Amino acid sequence: MRIALAVIVILLALTGCAEPVAGGVQAGAPGFLYGVLHGFILPFTFIAGFFMDVAVYASPNNGWPYDLGFLIGVMVFFGGSAGSARR
Repeated sequence: MRIALAVIVILLALTGCAEPVAGGVQAGAPGFLYGVLHGFILPFTFIAGFFMDVAVYASPNNGWPYDLGFLIGVMVFFGGSAGSARR
């Protein structure tokens, strides 16, 4: 128990050494609605990625709003939990 606690404390202390992103979120970075769009077109973008140089996920985004939109877009395309409920 003491070893596990010591490992957790050391790992938490090391996360304090992480360098933050310079400048934070950039102006004009994709937000929630772009996340929904990108999540909805994920399967098509993934297949197109085999033939072209396209990104599946926007790298300079607005953080959790984009992530939430991306998740909602993916769930809308694949039917969410309703697809499992029908079976």
